[in-house]
Amino acid sequence: MEPTLLPPTPSHTVGPFYGYALPFPGGERIAPDGHPERVTVHGHVLDGAGEPVPDALLEFWQAAPDGSRAGAPGSMRRDPVTGGHLGRDGTGFTGFGRVATDADGHYALHTLPPGNPGLPYISVCVFARGLLHHLFTRAYLADGPDPLLDGLPVDRRATLVAAEEPYRTYRFDIRLQGDGETVFLEFP
Repeated sequence: MEPTLLPPTPSHTVGPFYGYALPFPGGERIAPDGHPERVTVHGHVLDGAGEPVPDALLEFWQAAPDGSRAGAPGSMRRDPVTGGHLGRDGTGFTGFGRVATDADGHYALHTLPPGNPGLPYISVCVFARGLLHHLFTRAYLADGPDPLLDGLPVDRRATLVAAEEPYRTYRFDIRLQGDGETVFLEFP
């Protein structure tokens, strides 16, 4: 008996397949609008040639300002009438965000400074065309002693530290490969 060939699944093929279902209204707003401690983390996702990736999707997880990691419900509320996504409730801090890049490969995330022990950082997961598996990295909002950063050469370390800009804004570009490639983390 010959084995039956099955069609490839999304994990076997190059996407993106997430562009229609995964983004949700307000995914970029982890912190409520108008919160006095709110910061913006923004940047570009770039391919190996330095070209923008216009169809990447980024997920962000972080500790709350008090250091708690439990998160809070409210990121993925559903409309009871249509079943569609309502987005965030607009008042709570959830610790989770999901942002698609625009046509120029740019993204922006509005959040509160994370209260991690040690240096403040936001965990980032990158989904993009040409990636068979998503990539994990961190966006540090400060530089200093840190077990992960201390183990990296200076030039590689710099790929994980967001550049502070005026008006409570940080620039964190993600380069998928090539010169200046962002350090990506491997989990067993």
